[in-house]
Amino acid sequence: MAVYKDKWNGYEGDTWRVAVYYKDWRGVRKKHDKRGFATKKEALVYEREFIAKSRKNIQMGFETFVSIYLKDIRPQIKLNTYITKENIINSHILPYFKERVLAEISPTDILQWQNELLGLRDENGKGYSPVYLRTIHNQLNAIFNHAVRYYELPKNPCHGVKKLGKERGKEMLFWTLDEYQKFAEAIKDKPMSYYAFQILYWCGIRCGELLALTRTDFDLDAKVLTINKSLQMLKGKEVVTPPKTEKSNRKINIPDFLCEEMQDYFDSIYKIDENARLFPISKSYLHHELDRGSEAAGVKRIRLHDLRHSSCALLINLGYSPVQIGERLGHESVTITERYSHLYPSVQRMMAGSLDKAFHEEEKKDENNG
Repeated sequence: MAVYKDKWNGYEGDTWRVAVYYKDWRGVRKKHDKRGFATKKEALVYEREFIAKSRKNIQMGFETFVSIYLKDIRPQIKLNTYITKENIINSHILPYFKERVLAEISPTDILQWQNELLGLRDENGKGYSPVYLRTIHNQLNAIFNHAVRYYELPKNPCHGVKKLGKERGKEMLFWTLDEYQKFAEAIKDKPMSYYAFQILYWCGIRCGELLALTRTDFDLDAKVLTINKSLQMLKGKEVVTPPKTEKSNRKINIPDFLCEEMQDYFDSIYKIDENARLFPISKSYLHHELDRGSEAAGVKRIRLHDLRHSSCALLINLGYSPVQIGERLGHESVTITERYSHLYPSVQRMMAGSLDKAFHEEEKKDENNG
């Protein structure tokens, strides 16, 4: 290990150089060279950080550890998830902690960081939403959990500190079939919007899945729609990615009337490209159309993702089980589907009625036996 004045062809220049020997994860001894430091102090800091990093020493700087953390998790998560994490870290975590040593960050530091976030305001005097604050907090917590699990940090300093913000609201809005049909009638003046919302409501697919659909995904003879991709906006560019989860890869049976409508839509497209996007629009466009149609139809405003909730709620109301619905919607587990079970009040009333009926039938049996 050495820090010394750099030399080029025997000439000693004005920059500094670091040469470090280390062992990689297989125990193989290697040499690491880094040139171009303006001062000896900068070179020494780099040397110290590199040694700590290579030895998994928790005395490394927090910023150095974050680079390790991001490198460790990158192969295991989707690109859009990685980009979201990276943005949160760069915007809300590193500016506060990057000059700190990983092992020296305390619960008090976490509390002070939380208070700073709570005090931030935009030009309208508005702070971050409680849900977004919780997202930021969870990301910092994940970084320290990674350090504890894999790099021998004794304790996560986030533990014991009250979590910032709150979890995403559990309320799920939805349209009944009657409400949706009023909305659909109101947007028929724009065929692409109408057919897009028909697919969202009757098939229960995600918005990104809709926007990635091509003609080849529809087998109208077999009445099947194949979901195997999703359109995401990543760093300002539209990118087709795999669906959200493994179970999101699925085949959905389409009702007859929707097959007929989609055939009409395909026929309306001049020289249709089998592999081109059927709906070359954006989420922003769909949000706008949702607002327009809701107002025109006189129905309550719901969110775009609530159309998926609406599809799920309708299937529950028709008597299908969480397992059956989960397979159609591509839910990762039955528990996700079960969260929707409260959406149709009529189901609860029917259940209460069934219990009442069972009670009275049992009562009559007792009277007859008596």
